[in-house]
Amino acid sequence: MGMMKGLIMVIGLAFPLSVAAQLLPGTPLGGATQVVPDLLDRVDRTLDRTNLDRLSPSRLADRLLAARSARIADLLQRHGDVIELDDRRQPARRGAILLTGADAAALDALREAGYTIEQSRIDGLDLLVTGLTAPKGKSLIAALREIRALAPSAQASADNLYFPSGATSAQTGGTLATSTGAGGQAIGLIDGGVAAHPTLTAPVEQRGFARGAPRASAHGTTVASLISGTGIIKGAAPGAPLLVADVYGNDPAGGGAFAIARALGWMAARRTPVVTVSLVGPDNPLLAGAIRLARDRGVTVVAAVGNDGPAAPPAFPASYPGVVAVTGVDGRNRPLPEAGKAAHLDFAAPGADMDAARADGGRGPVRGTSFAAPLVAGRLARAGSLSALEREAQDLGDKGRDARFGNGLICGNCRNRR
Repeated sequence: MGMMKGLIMVIGLAFPLSVAAQLLPGTPLGGATQVVPDLLDRVDRTLDRTNLDRLSPSRLADRLLAARSARIADLLQRHGDVIELDDRRQPARRGAILLTGADAAALDALREAGYTIEQSRIDGLDLLVTGLTAPKGKSLIAALREIRALAPSAQASADNLYFPSGATSAQTGGTLATSTGAGGQAIGLIDGGVAAHPTLTAPVEQRGFARGAPRASAHGTTVASLISGTGIIKGAAPGAPLLVADVYGNDPAGGGAFAIARALGWMAARRTPVVTVSLVGPDNPLLAGAIRLARDRGVTVVAAVGNDGPAAPPAFPASYPGVVAVTGVDGRNRPLPEAGKAAHLDFAAPGADMDAARADGGRGPVRGTSFAAPLVAGRLARAGSLSALEREAQDLGDKGRDARFGNGLICGNCRNRR
């Protein structure tokens, strides 16, 4: 079921209300008709011109906060018709609310208040979704307030947006990669679409969960190459088939919690053991519940901790229980100063001083935790279990698990250099 403007989603399971991550060689969503990607590209190119390693912690925190504020302000100015802030001042799809734990009496009250109800189910997760269309003219914050008053025992949130966060050089979107034949067990990727590239020789099956998707993107292509690339870019699991869910397409309000939940359902239905998500946003009960349900079905999610700095709030989905949270290190195995944090940290992996695939068929430098996560995902898929991956990790920092590197460095020899 598509998420239309003014649609309010009610989730028929009681989940607790709890709830991009890089600089890359090109725009995150690629192509000639850029919208949100241009915005993220502009903001993070400003950061790229700054030597982050030389900033004091306080100046770094100020710079990262200013960049995020500018990104959100520009996003609202350019696409306020489809995006607005929720009551936590987080970007979300305009007029769309996710409600968990609503009973029949609450739904009756919402009907009486003028909300039109429609139900659907997320395949693969057995997750019932009831959609409510808000009365015309009601803002997201006003709708949240009214729904919480009419359904006080339920939990309501917006359809929050999750972002990969930037670029270092312009490029075209490229041609969408298509599956070239049967392969082995695929590794899942929830991101933008993946472009055809010489380094991606294994089957790449793609499905869209947003308007205009699947659509080739720079960010998705870069992440894909770090999982299964061969040749000029060698991934952590060279030649591994990929299952790609494009949650952006050409939608300015793409990357929402509902789209990611549907993508997880597709991955779970396909029995995908490892899924990487190099996207960052706020806590969201639908996303939390979808990840829990996917985990119950054998899916391990690997997620980046983001690039908003250690002073930023914990990143999601990396902070959810059972998600493998990954930070990035530079070529000297130092934590990236801009790396965010999660409620827990499992591993570190290379996230700077390396190249990855560009959507135009070439290669280019990347920086950020977005590019550490796929290296961990690729190695986890090859290792077969988290315990095996922990044995593979190189201990850095304090002996044993610590707050800077988690269980240690994964894929330290996977850094692609010229």
